Amino acid sequence: MSGDVRVLLLADTHLPKRARDLPAEVWEQVEVADVVVHAGDWVEEATLDRLEERARRLVGVAGNNDGPELWARLPEVARAELGGVRFAVVHETGSTQGREARCDAAYPDDDVLVFGHSHVPWDTTTPRGLRLLNPGSPTDRRRQPFCTYLTLVAGGGLLRDVELHRLTPR
Repeated sequence: MSGDVRVLLLADTHLPKRARDLPAEVWEQVEVADVVVHAGDWVEEATLDRLEERARRLVGVAGNNDGPELWARLPEVARAELGGVRFAVVHETGSTQGREARCDAAYPDDDVLVFGHSHVPWDTTTPRGLRLLNPGSPTDRRRQPFCTYLTLVAGGGLLRDVELHRLTPR
């Protein structure tokens, strides 16, 4: 459809601590995405630099494992309208207990909140209708059996084809 935006969601890449590089499959997704969204914990500026070079557009935030250099370049909260959908991006949303209510209160003007921190994928919709998406981590499976990332299409004010991708362990 015209006006559709292909979006790649990443978080918690932790390079080079959890892996030397992003998996080849993720770099392939960077190449085809219209927008790459990264919800923090890059760890080294080199990851930000490489994504800025290769992505058509990058929307990102700093996370709790990011140093002052990354915090100087990235906000705590980022916002972007993609395909008529209002996205907010933040690293951490706190405990799963009460997450939906907290996010509804904190992001009243957004349609989608992308977050990271837990390394565990999350896809729910709050009572107000805010879609909460955590892509997990493409490099760290400490808290789950697979490394993961998300892709989706935003267009006409709606999300479509939201897909969690599981990476084959190396």
